[in-house]
Amino acid sequence: MRTPLYNEILNLNAKMVDFHGWDMPIQFSGIIEEHRHVRSKVGLFDVSHMGDITIEGRDATGFMTYLFPTDISKEPIGKAIYSAYLDQEANMIDDTIIYKEDEKKYLVVPNAATTEKIHNWIIANRKSYDVKISNLSDRMSCLALQGPMAPEVMKDIFPEANKLEHFTFMSASEKYPEKGLETATVIGRTGYTGEDGFEFVVPNKYAVPLWREILKNPNVKPIGLGARDTLRMEKGFLLSGQDFDQNRNPIEAGVSWIIGWDHEFIGKKKLLEKKGNIKERFRGVIAMDRIVPRSGSVLKKGDEVIGSLTSGSFSPTLSKGIGLGYVKQDVEVESEITIQIRNTEGKGILKKPRMV
Repeated sequence: MRTPLYNEILNLNAKMVDFHGWDMPIQFSGIIEEHRHVRSKVGLFDVSHMGDITIEGRDATGFMTYLFPTDISKEPIGKAIYSAYLDQEANMIDDTIIYKEDEKKYLVVPNAATTEKIHNWIIANRKSYDVKISNLSDRMSCLALQGPMAPEVMKDIFPEANKLEHFTFMSASEKYPEKGLETATVIGRTGYTGEDGFEFVVPNKYAVPLWREILKNPNVKPIGLGARDTLRMEKGFLLSGQDFDQNRNPIEAGVSWIIGWDHEFIGKKKLLEKKGNIKERFRGVIAMDRIVPRSGSVLKKGDEVIGSLTSGSFSPTLSKGIGLGYVKQDVEVESEITIQIRNTEGKGILKKPRMV
């Protein structure tokens, strides 16, 4: 599969890879250079492989509050809400951003690999709720402008968006109109890099003109998925399908703050049972030797195995190897540990997931 920006990206000599069935750019000028450019200036990502599903109708808020561990009924209109889809065992199927346009209109953005699965899951749990569920993923594109200079760039693109607070959004359907796609057309002050920035969700016909318009600014560089991964890893952000894959609950995964315990939601009964018996927690690791941790690396304290990594890479900001994974709950942050990568071992420090 290809996004509407595929030819634009090829023309910029990007190195392409298969990402869950999508032809996507892994890098343009180089992962480390792109990473540092986002941290210091501003970069533009094509993330149009992400899903776009709208939930509309009289019972939309009640339905969303039941679907998610977050109490959506208490969230303000105009909020972009991070949450997760749980199964009946309280394990995370996927994480997502929920855009609350009003009490009867919502947009959810599942990850690329799980869009169809999540669409079917939402339909299967509709019960008697009066809602219309629409998978608009093949009609929408998403561009992410990320970095400390993003607000400066937005002055020439969509200046009203600079008034947005972090994790809020506004409708963009007047500037990027297409009948039937109004609820899905938004600009949010959101992102996956830990930097200030904006994400545009627009009908496909606007993707190429918007991409070209943003890249006219000499401070903006196109950024691939390689840097997107190292950027999110430094900030301790979960990657669906890698840091969890329907095998971890939100407490283990370090996002217990998404849970509102005073409402009914899918998986609540099991989550209450598991709440007092959490054996592992999501943690970060910084390598102190010249090693680069990878997914599957074993973590030890003395001779005891205390956990393993689900993500690992070189951190361009720290100039050290870093990793994310699950560690026994009783092992304290800042502990000195051993990182075992196949037959090689090195020293490391256990950290909270956010390392930069």
